[in-house]
Amino acid sequence: IPLIGTTPEPDVIRGLQPVTVGASNPLLREQEAFGFVSGTYTATTKYDFTRMNIPVDGAYRIRMKTYTFMAGPNGASGGEDHGLTGGRKAWWRPSRTVAFPGQRSEPITLYALTDAGDSRWLSAFDSYPEPSVSETIVHLKTGEKIRPDAGRLVRTRPGWRGNPNATPDGVPGVAFQWMELEGPLHASWPPESYQALFGDLPFEVGQDGEINAVACDPDREARELLQDFVARAFRSVDPTPGTEERYFSLYLKARELGEDFTNAMLAAYTGVLCSTDFLFIGSIPGPLDSDALANRLSFFLWNGPPDEALLKQIDPDNPASLEQATERLLQDPSSQKFIHAFLDYWLDLKDIQANAPDADLYPDYYLDDLLTESSVLETRAFFRELIAKDLPALNLIHSEFAFLNERLANHYGLPAEEGVQPKRVALKKNSDRGGLLTQSSVLRVTANGTTTSPVIRGAWIAERILGKEIPPPPSGVPAIEPDIRGAKTIREQLTRHSSNPSCANCHKKFDGLGFALENYDIAGGWRDRYRAVGGEGDPVEGLGKNGHQFKFQLAAHVESEGSLENGETFQDIRGLKELLEKSERQIARNLVRQLIVYATGAPVRFADRLHVEQILDRAESSGYGVRTLIHEVVRSEVFRIQ
Repeated sequence: IPLIGTTPEPDVIRGLQPVTVGASNPLLREQEAFGFVSGTYTATTKYDFTRMNIPVDGAYRIRMKTYTFMAGPNGASGGEDHGLTGGRKAWWRPSRTVAFPGQRSEPITLYALTDAGDSRWLSAFDSYPEPSVSETIVHLKTGEKIRPDAGRLVRTRPGWRGNPNATPDGVPGVAFQWMELEGPLHASWPPESYQALFGDLPFEVGQDGEINAVACDPDREARELLQDFVARAFRSVDPTPGTEERYFSLYLKARELGEDFTNAMLAAYTGVLCSTDFLFIGSIPGPLDSDALANRLSFFLWNGPPDEALLKQIDPDNPASLEQATERLLQDPSSQKFIHAFLDYWLDLKDIQANAPDADLYPDYYLDDLLTESSVLETRAFFRELIAKDLPALNLIHSEFAFLNERLANHYGLPAEEGVQPKRVALKKNSDRGGLLTQSSVLRVTANGTTTSPVIRGAWIAERILGKEIPPPPSGVPAIEPDIRGAKTIREQLTRHSSNPSCANCHKKFDGLGFALENYDIAGGWRDRYRAVGGEGDPVEGLGKNGHQFKFQLAAHVESEGSLENGETFQDIRGLKELLEKSERQIARNLVRQLIVYATGAPVRFADRLHVEQILDRAESSGYGVRTLIHEVVRSEVFRIQ
């Protein structure tokens, strides 16, 4: 909908007038916008910004002016069909000639878009009824474009029947006025990339825009630059003497072939970056020296190479230096990389997009990227809080707080405040949320997008949270096929499956854990009854994210009671949490083992058990605080010895 403020421009819609009608009128031009009442998904509702040129990878500042509006109900009265039953009056199809000021904010997500159509999450902000400019700094890659998405809005698919966000006042929309892109951003000039290669050498800019370093004594300066580059590339304060000579020979060869100083140096640098000393982290078996310790610590907590300060700070004979370095790395923003990567592999968050919600069974989740992304943000913010406040590891089982934005709070059935950024929210004492087990991200990666399985979820909890080893299923035993018609419950199917003694002995270790989570559907929403398609049950009225009417029915009631391997029973997730909270040291022990595997790249061996228990002994007084556990892992012998 072309707009000037909240006034639609029908002549532009009809093609009778160019979009830039205010080009000769700066005041009018500033009010022009293009409005959308749906998210960016189908060919007709993509609102990508493609007229840009990202010349090189780097940091860029994005400034975008937006506002929200309401598209009119096209003359329908309040007593007409609200778009939930597919009636003919269907006022939820908004008029393109009637618009009003927005009634609320709308979350906007920014993605980087490739020519192949792949998208990458960049950031999110809130757009408000009053036009405002939002600013963020992101990392873009060469050739990428920008795709904004109003994630709360409907994403229509062919055959859509209505808008789930429709109200008697109309349907919400977002207007984009302009976007400004600045970059690449550099803290200094010449940029760090040039300084990393050529130090403080002067440079010239050629006619084709290429930057060429200027050397007064090329061979001498080449040797000095390579010596410094090799030390940084090989992550060592004092690399083996003469190491740079083999790469200096590449420089000399390139010069013989007629390359100028800059390109000859680039040839030598390429050789360094192809070396196994750069590509792999290796060390001699035994106690790690200062360089190896700095590397292990940096790749653990920064997911990247150590800086010069860390290489100089670490002293294997001074435990205080290691503790101080650990604290500095945890306080640095780069530690967010550790949180992201560690959770990706420990909790399988990297697989969050592996199974899309079924369009028929879960149309309210289907195409809802905002829900998926919000769930990941919650888990990251939650674990970040455990580290920042040194909260006990038992919070992994149950916590009195959660990090929620509006979408996730609505999903959990909790009071919601507008806004896309997660906020720390206090939970009631008897809440069915809190901890990792009931977070949407965890419940999503332990489901298949269609149904949930106590077997899969139970085994996941046993392995990832309790640290138990679960053997693979025996060959020749077929997996349980989900019944999406609702004729048989998963408990009935499992009872028959576990009648085989060889199956029962294994299933009793984890099935009970999984049954406690049966009240949570494939994306972590609460349910009292299972959904079914094509079978018997009570139909549900509503419209999905795709604008299609619900096709599913509510079938059998959920049964969440179960028992642990030791015979203790529970009725629901609250009861399970109470039982698991008795295993405080076991929960902390598993977290320690997960941290050791991530930090060292090696499994915890039988001989390492004593070191693990020593870590737990030293952290016990803190209630096994997560930050304390990280410090104690770094202090331990298992971390300091290869």
